[in-house]
Amino acid sequence: MQRSTNQRAWFLVLPVLVLVAFSSVIPMMTVVNYSFQDSFGGNEFFWVGLEWYRELLRSERLWDALGRQLLFSSIILLIEIPLGILVALCMPKKGWLASLCLVLMALPLLIPYNVVGTIWQVFGRADIGLLGRSLSDLGISFNYAQNAFDAWAIVVVMDVWHWTSLVALLAYAGLRSIPVAYYQAARIDQASRWSVFRFIELPKMRGVLIIAVLLRFMDSFMIYTEPFVLTGGGPGNATTFLSIDLVKMALGQFDLGPAAAFSLMYFLAILLISYVFYTVMISSDKAEPQS
Repeated sequence: MQRSTNQRAWFLVLPVLVLVAFSSVIPMMTVVNYSFQDSFGGNEFFWVGLEWYRELLRSERLWDALGRQLLFSSIILLIEIPLGILVALCMPKKGWLASLCLVLMALPLLIPYNVVGTIWQVFGRADIGLLGRSLSDLGISFNYAQNAFDAWAIVVVMDVWHWTSLVALLAYAGLRSIPVAYYQAARIDQASRWSVFRFIELPKMRGVLIIAVLLRFMDSFMIYTEPFVLTGGGPGNATTFLSIDLVKMALGQFDLGPAAAFSLMYFLAILLISYVFYTVMISSDKAEPQS
């Protein structure tokens, strides 16, 4: 006898689907509409087809911003993932120290993005900032408002300070899910600390690390508020990432058509790269021999 399936649970999901439709799908359809049209004011639009997409694909401005964005995201992943794992490994596993570490790790995540940018804007100033003034006293020239390397350095350090704790918390959750019997067996076999990490801890953290990589890539690829508050995209265009360039196009130049096409290409690029990341990591996870 075949058992019938109760489908009433879908009614619980219906409010979420309606909310997503109003908050995401309908506004996106407006953006899609704008991307195929041009406006000369007076709320009058003219059909231009794929003209804006062709123009953007030939634009050096777009490719330069994309290159800066990919470089920034790569640097962030290469620093924050290993650093977050290291912090998680050093955190105590139980007791009041473990609770204190968890609270301290969560504090940077609670600070609003614009406040983070303002904190580091003041912190890096050579006249009153602790970082900038300390470097000046040591004889190191540091001016993120005029030097492109200094601007990149402070933006990267700011993001590492803000988001490494997220990777650490996810890695710590993966470590806490490992049964004690695994460590006991490793001690009996006299396994080295590297062997314990390589064959016990790292495989057990693989699932949460996939989530951490995807979250950090998407966040870093869409970063806007912190570098905009800190450097404004400067000096010059040194820290003008895709999001900052998009806002300049939409609000600064008020080019609604090109900005709409830009935002859709931006959205599709994030989806594509995230899908590639996810597929590669899942494939490597399946190919890894199970202990």
